[in-house]
Amino acid sequence: MIDVNELKFDAQGLIPAIVIDTETRDVLTLAYMNRESLTISMEKGLTCFYSRSRQKLWLKGETSGNYQHIVSITADCDRDALVVEVRKEGPACHLGTDSCFTAPVYSGEEPPAFQYEALMEMLRGRKENPAEGSYTSYLFSKGLDKILKKIGEESTEVIISAKDHDRANTIYEISDLMYHVMVLMIQEGITLEDIRHEMAGRHVIDHKVKQEKMR
Repeated sequence: MIDVNELKFDAQGLIPAIVIDTETRDVLTLAYMNRESLTISMEKGLTCFYSRSRQKLWLKGETSGNYQHIVSITADCDRDALVVEVRKEGPACHLGTDSCFTAPVYSGEEPPAFQYEALMEMLRGRKENPAEGSYTSYLFSKGLDKILKKIGEESTEVIISAKDHDRANTIYEISDLMYHVMVLMIQEGITLEDIRHEMAGRHVIDHKVKQEKMR
């Protein structure tokens, strides 16, 4: 851990803070901190910034309820910029979007990295706005029983492939299973955040069990 006194604040006493979602790795916003707001952030475990336009401190979420719980704060090699990893409650942007960065400026030939969040949004869109010829829309139209039947079938396919030690086909079948489970999640109103929360709790329990066994 470096000392806060090693950080380099600019002539106005500020340091840029790039805020990212610790789970999705999405960049949420770029804000600024001074020594006081950084101290408050570390004491409360919540992001506190310095507003250059209002010339005052502001605790993110104090009025909106969209708090950002700090996981870590890391300085760059020059000690003049920060990356703040957070778990957020609600949108990061005052416009109500998850991130402040939503306006594309340039798009290269390289396709964007796959994200489960993007797939969930696509599935949700197929449920809310059915598309003709869409298999996903077809599943939603048939309802829960059809979705559950497909999950059962795909689970069996995973078992068969794994039993045959067919790695490539096992990956393929697991992907099919995950897709259908995500369709079920949309059908039942379950979010990725719900699953992350559950898995995080199990990780803590498992860690405690391992510690007990070592005693």
